Parts: sequence; structure tokens; C-alpha cells
Amino acid sequence: MGRALLAELHGVATSYEPAPGRTVRVPDDTVVAVLAALGVDASTPHSVQAALERHEREERARLLPPCVVVRPGRPPRLRLPEGTVLRVTPEDGAVGAHGAALDWRPEVDGPASSALPLGRHTVHAHAPDGRSATATLIVAPDRMPAPPARSHGFLVQLYSLLSARSWGMGDLGDLADLAAWSGRALGAGFVQLNPLHAAVPGTPAEPTDPSPYRPSSRRFPDPVHLRVEDVPEYAQLRGPARDRVDQLLERAAVLRTDVLHEGALIDRDAVWALKREALELVRTVPLSPGRRAAYCDFLAERGQALEDHAIWSALAELHGPAWRAWPDGLADPRSAAVARARGEHLDRADFHCWLAWLTDGQLAAAQRAALDAGMAIGLVHDLAVGVHPSGADAWALRDVFASGMSIGAPPDAFNSRGQDWGLPPWRPDALAATGYAAYRDLLRGLLRHAGALRIDHVMGLFRLWWVPEGREPTEGCYVRYDAEAMLGVLALEAHRAGAVVIGEDLGTVEPGVREALAGRGVLGTSVLWFERNYNGEGGGRGEDGGNSGTGGASATGEEGGDSETGKTSETGKTSEVNGASGGDASAQLRDTAPARARPLRPEEWRADCLATVTTHDLPSTAARLTGGHVELRHRLGLLTRPFARERAEEAVELAEWLGLLGRLGMLPEGPGDEEAAVKAVHRFLLRTPAKLVGVWLPDTVGDRRPQNLPGTWDQYPNWRLPIADASGRPVSLEDLVASPRLHALMGEVARMARGGGAAGARGKPTPRTRGARASDTVSP
Repeated sequence: MGRALLAELHGVATSYEPAPGRTVRVPDDTVVAVLAALGVDASTPHSVQAALERHEREERARLLPPCVVVRPGRPPRLRLPEGTVLRVTPEDGAVGAHGAALDWRPEVDGPASSALPLGRHTVHAHAPDGRSATATLIVAPDRMPAPPARSHGFLVQLYSLLSARSWGMGDLGDLADLAAWSGRALGAGFVQLNPLHAAVPGTPAEPTDPSPYRPSSRRFPDPVHLRVEDVPEYAQLRGPARDRVDQLLERAAVLRTDVLHEGALIDRDAVWALKREALELVRTVPLSPGRRAAYCDFLAERGQALEDHAIWSALAELHGPAWRAWPDGLADPRSAAVARARGEHLDRADFHCWLAWLTDGQLAAAQRAALDAGMAIGLVHDLAVGVHPSGADAWALRDVFASGMSIGAPPDAFNSRGQDWGLPPWRPDALAATGYAAYRDLLRGLLRHAGALRIDHVMGLFRLWWVPEGREPTEGCYVRYDAEAMLGVLALEAHRAGAVVIGEDLGTVEPGVREALAGRGVLGTSVLWFERNYNGEGGGRGEDGGNSGTGGASATGEEGGDSETGKTSETGKTSEVNGASGGDASAQLRDTAPARARPLRPEEWRADCLATVTTHDLPSTAARLTGGHVELRHRLGLLTRPFARERAEEAVELAEWLGLLGRLGMLPEGPGDEEAAVKAVHRFLLRTPAKLVGVWLPDTVGDRRPQNLPGTWDQYPNWRLPIADASGRPVSLEDLVASPRLHALMGEVARMARGGGAAGARGKPTPRTRGARASDTVSP
């Protein structure tokens, strides 16, 4: 009982519900290990009692929590002695009205927060008994910024978008071109990207993990995305340096040709080897005075975070990225050994600072190109749920990550073994103690050049499944985060950037989470094939709680696995992570669902969402229409049911959707026409009230191949495929621009967008219940 109470006090769950009405108790050893990762000893009855007494003493002595988060007109619930005086120092250091004592009344649960400006301030408490305390005070807006208007746009994995100027993979120059063209020619309002986070650098023995969802750092983009020729100093190269760069350009052309015309896969390490050498030569050209001043401003603005990222990158070049195996002292970023290394490797660290500056500049240029083309939002960046345990962020921010822990998903109807994503979790106590500085700085960096931010596994702002190192995912437990604080910091940074926030809320979700997200203005994610009424024929999301609108029956009680989150286990293999589901969780779901649920009509969809037909780790629309995705999983041995049964089930589900499209008059061409069906599903999306409608760019040319196939590692080239047409021929950006198929589809999209699309539908409220994600989305 004492250990359970101690766990509750620290947000550690001692049980969970894998299915409605079924409660599973968390093993005691897991609770002990998780509490230890939070700095609490619960290994013996004596230590439990001591920890409880210490917690009670600290609570009695504490005047303020380490971080106070408020919204205008919604004061926090603080327990302060009568007569306590609160003073606030605003973040800008100004004195006057906002620096004076707040109007405090003991009968009111907190200060009059409406008197404070939005921002990160410092609150000082002085009690009559002589005690005083200081805490971070975050005053956040009630809601995230809303989309300026209903709009449509492309969803694209940037690496897969090669042009005639790419060095073997898509780059930021290609992104700027795509944004400028689609905004001007197609009336697109946004381009949503895969995470551009810095990857863990590869070694001769271990190539770079191509997954964008397992990065070294989420705080800085990867310079592999740079367009080398767009660096201003490139034009000033002369003599042998210019000759060498020209040779590198020729080798890059070979890489590009191999991918676009010879069937080669995208080789990130080969691309970076060429770019790195070229950039080292470009760096020999002195910066102009104006460019030098801009670089110095960037260094000052990014500060310690950039210094840490740069020295980690320099040390990783010397010792490899596995920083826990570095020579003595280097594993601690604040050690004397690292301080010496900063001086010894100053030039190499500066090289990595310079790369970050260049990448930031080209991201800014891409966003400017998007906005100049008339896009209402522009770039939509993607925030991965975590970072690689051997990466730069895990090293630099080691105090706010839980040592010896990994996040994942509990066992459920999709995967009886659960999932371990191999990514260390934030420590909620450390985040609060530091005023959420690491989280706040992360968001601020991502939003520098973004019109919107997509948050992968947004449910992680409320709780995450922690798995102790060396244990099976089944032996994990949930750890709670302060959702009010996490959402408050997010709202503040989104407000400052003027950015929309999109939450990836696919999967089964804890009750109240979608309502909380919607209440703060976070848009959800709705995928067409999973939008079904799992609550009977009375409608999609009625007052009885309704369908989640994110797929699947309420077959499980907790969050299911997430398709793009952790991706792999610590070893980099997906067997233990994806194994049981193998991309075929829909079979298990269908077998447990009590009855087939009908597809939701357009007016039954929620309005506050990004609506899409597919995503990066779901089958392309052409593959789903032709059954190619089932055949692919069959060839790779991923099906858990007989091929004929699986194919028949998929055919029934497809027929239900095509039947609805036909009844709604959205398939005038009739059945049997693949391109017409692709148009029809997008006509459907535009008839929903969804505020944003995303078009998967490979769908515009009939690509059959998924970019990521959950449940595979080396059986399938995940994250290494270029966009291709229906025949499998890779398609360049220039080919896309000239594609009749693309223009036919996007012409329909633009026509319906101009006509209002939604036919007056206002949409249903955000649901009160969970929905299980269907099929092949369940497994990172």
C-alpha cells in the first residue's frame, strides 16, 4: 500500500487497462525501477516509508511548486498561507504594473493572472512566517492559433522528393520549389513534412538509421537536407577547391541518376559524405561582414543548446555516437573533460554550428517561398515523440531524460507483447524543476520557420508508457505528465510563432484526452479508411460520446502502438517492437470487433482536424484500391491470417467505402477506374468540415509503395524510396509538375476547395470515447 501511494504521488501508475473492464497490475519490480529513475528509492519497506516522509516534509515546507502555469482568467490552485505576497518579475525585466505585488486574496485559488502578459516570468512568494520561494511562472493563452482559413496541401517525405538538382535525396531547395509551385499553381495552403531532425551519424559498422522518427536531436535540423549550391559562399569558390566541388557534383549526379533511373535506394550516408566534403570546402570562403554578423546573431540566439549540439557532433566524429562509451569524463556535458574538449575542438565545433546556421537559413527561405506563393500556413514541421538514446539530445539533456527507461506501448488487442520504441522519456519532475526549459526551447526551435507543427503521438503530453531497460514491454507502466503545463508551454510558443498545432491522435486514446486537446485548439488527425461509426447507426460523434473518428472499434482500453514513433528497439531491429502485429493488427481488431461499423458520412466528421486518405506508413491509395498492400504483406510473411481471408476482408471494407462514394455522387466515373476512385476519396475529404485536407504526394502519381512498412526492418526499404508512378518508375519534381494525373487530381481538389467543399456541414464535436487504430498503422 505504501509503495502504491508513493507511486501515485509521483505520477506512476500501478495498473492499466488493456481492454475495457480488464485491469492488469504492474509488477512491483517495474514500479521500483521507474521510481528509481525519478530519483525515489522504493526498493524496501523502509525506503518506501522514508520516501513518503520526505515527500510529506517537502510538501509542507514548499510555498510554490517549481513551475506555475496559468491561463488568463484561470488562476492556479496554490496553497499559500494567509498574508502571502506574490510578486512577479516579467520575462522582459520591465518594472511597474506587472512587477508590483499581485492582487491576492486567500479565498481565490491563485493570482489574477489576467493582469499578466503572456510569457515566461518569475514569481516570488513571501509568507508571513518568513519563508520565501521563487518559481517559473508561465502565462499561456487558452488556445493554439487557428488555421487562418480552410486549406489543402501536400504531405511529403522530403528525402523522397528528388529533382534535377538533388544530390541523391530531396533537399531544402526542392522543398522551396515544391512550396512555391504548389502554392502558386495549385492553390495549396501548406506542405507537411517528415521530421527534419538531425540523425545519429552513421559509422562504417552501423549506417545511419534512415527513420526520421529516431533522431539524434530534435532541436536542430539535419544538414544533409542542405542545397549546397544555394549557400552564398559557394559561388565564390575558386581554383582547386572549385575543381574538387565540381567533381563532387558529378558524383552527386551519379547518385541522383541511380535513384531516379537505375532502381537504387536513397543512400543518406553516401549523400552526406559528398555534401560534407563540399561544405568543408565552401567554408574556406570568408563570410562577408553582413553574413558574419548574421552568423554571430544566430550563435547568440541559440546559445548553450547549439554549443552542446556542436561539440557532441565533433566528439561523435572522433569517438562514434555512442557517448556512454566515450573516454572518461566526456559522457557528462558539464564535466571538465568536455570543457577542455570544447577548446581543443573549437574549429570542428564551429563547423557544426555553421552547418546549423546554414540549414536554419534554408528552412527560412523555404517558408518565405511558401508564404510568398500565397500559402496560408506554409511549412508544417513534424515533432518526433523522442530521441535516440545515443544521440546529442540524450547527452546534452541527460538530466531531464529518465536514465534506463524507454517509451513504448502496453500490450493490447493489437500486440500482445507491447512495444518498446527505444527512446528515453522526459522526466516530468525534471521538466517542472527547470520551468520546462528544454521542452520550451525545443518547441521554439521547431517553430522558427513553421506555419504549423504536427506532434507525433500527442497523447504523450498526458502520459507515456515507460519500459525499464532489460525488461519486456509487457513489464512497463504509465507515467503521468502535467498536461496543463505541457499544453500551456505549447500554446505559448505556438502563439508567439503564430503557428497551428496538429496532434497525431490516431489509436485508442485515454478518455478526456481528445476533449482536452480540442479545448486548447489542437487539431486532430483523421484518416479516411478508419473513420467509421463504432457506436451504432445513430451517428458518428453524438452526445453519447460517439466515435473517436480516428479509426477502429473501442477494442482496447489504452493507447495502442503508434505507427511512426519509436520505430525500433534499442538494437535497431523491429522484431520485438513490431513483431506480433506485423502490420496486420487489423486482422486481430476485426476478429474482436462485435460488428462491422459503417463508414462515416462527410458531415459526421469532426471539423477540427487534418483529414487525409493515407499517411507515410499506411498503404498508398492506389495500393489499397488494387489490393496491392495485402499482396505485399503476404509476400513478406506479415499476415497472421490466410491470404484469401485477408484479401476478402479488405475487399469488403473497400466496397463499403466505394459504395458510399457512389451513393453520394462522388464517383460519377463508375467503379473499376483507379484514378477516378483516387479523385473520389479526395472529393469526399473536401465534403467533410475538416479545416485542413492533406493529399499524400505519392498518391498524385499512383505510387503503389508505402514509404514505411510497419513490422519490417531489412525485409523492406523503409524510408529509402523515391516517389514513383503506378509502374514503379521513380518520379522527379520536374516530372510531378508535368504529370497529367497529378493535375487532374489537384484540379478536382482546387475546384471543390473553391466551391466550399463541405456543403454546409459544421462537423461533430470531438468525441468522448476512444477508437482503436485499424490495421497496419499499429507498430512503429
